[in-house]
Amino acid sequence: MVTQITRGIKISVLTTFEGTYFKNHKMHFAFSYHISIENHSKDSVQLLARHWEIFDALNDIEVVDGEGVIGKKPVLKPGETHTYSSGCLLCSPFGTMQGHFNMINFTSTRAFKVIVPAFRLSAPFALN
Repeated sequence: MVTQITRGIKISVLTTFEGTYFKNHKMHFAFSYHISIENHSKDSVQLLARHWEIFDALNDIEVVDGEGVIGKKPVLKPGETHTYSSGCLLCSPFGTMQGHFNMINFTSTRAFKVIVPAFRLSAPFALN
C-alpha cells in the first residue's frame, strides 16, 4: 500500500491483479485499485475531479480526466473517509498509475490539488 498526505488529505492505494483476457486479438492485463481518502484537516472538503496518468511497460501512456470518482463527488467532513474501487487495463503485465484529485475547501472556498502517489500495477507472475 502507498500513502501520501496533501494539505491534510491522506490518500492510500492498494492494488490487485485481476487476471488476463483477450480482446481484439490482444492480451490485456486487468488490475483493480482501492483508494481511501481520509480528511485529517479541520475543514470540510469536496472531491470535484480526477486526473490519472497510466503507464505500462511498453511505454504506452493513457491520460484520464473526469468529474468525481466512479460517478460521485464526495464531501468529507473533518475525520471522515471515502473509499472506492476502480480498475484499469494494461497491455503489459506491469505498469504504474499516478495523478491527483481536484478538491475544494468549503471554509476558504479555495480549490486545491491532492496528490495521488505513484502506485505499481504488477501481475505476480511477471516479478522475479
